Amino acid sequence: MLSTAVMTFCGMIFAFALAWVLQKRTKNAGMVDPIWAAALSLAAIFVATQGTGHAFNRIFVGVAGGLWGARLALHLWRRNWGKLEDARYRVFRERWGATADRNMFWFFQFQGVIAMLLAVAFFLPAFSAQAASTLNVIVAVLIWAGAVVGEASADRQLRDFVSDPTHRGQVCREGWWRYSRHPNYFFECLHWCSYAALSIAMPWGWLTLFPPLFMAWLLLKVSGIPLLEAHLMATRPAYREYMQTTSSLVPWPPKPARQTTSS
Repeated sequence: MLSTAVMTFCGMIFAFALAWVLQKRTKNAGMVDPIWAAALSLAAIFVATQGTGHAFNRIFVGVAGGLWGARLALHLWRRNWGKLEDARYRVFRERWGATADRNMFWFFQFQGVIAMLLAVAFFLPAFSAQAASTLNVIVAVLIWAGAVVGEASADRQLRDFVSDPTHRGQVCREGWWRYSRHPNYFFECLHWCSYAALSIAMPWGWLTLFPPLFMAWLLLKVSGIPLLEAHLMATRPAYREYMQTTSSLVPWPPKPARQTTSS
């Protein structure tokens, strides 16, 4: 396992160095997002092929992680390629000033560290000789399928809304976005739960609870929702009311505008 982990980490370092070169050429640091998803997709496939665990565990990791990451990478590439840089990264550039390029390099490498921590979800089942029970497999497959379909549908709903010129400056409340301000983030966290469902009964299986909890913490408290919503409040007047009525992450029936919500 150690040699596979070292090779995976080296691959992450290379991938995010490549992402840094790409952002220098395109002046769009948002290109790190599809590379992040692609790196995790390839990591899942690599770990599955190198694992010494039960064959089904490795198949699940390779197929589930590979397909999830490939779909997300393609979506994020289409969203970022040839577009203006995401507001989150523009804030970083303004804050860092003359040292922006250097700081961006290390910021990208930190994304590799984060990706490696999430990859714990791949390593444990891929190297476990204990096969998951039928119940664990069913629950894991259902969670994974629901997460991928949900994230894809949320992405499509937002893309369709934004592509309509009449919606410029408005807040999307279509489909999943009526019940959550960030349903795509919710389903991304849910995806990581599928590996925990598969592995929880295995030795050290509780470690697979870390990736979904870590991802939720990152999105809620660090670089996901806080930075994005600061930009949205500044550019969309209706967003403050949307925040009052709509859950931040977990889809939930909206509240009347006169009430406040805590998510």
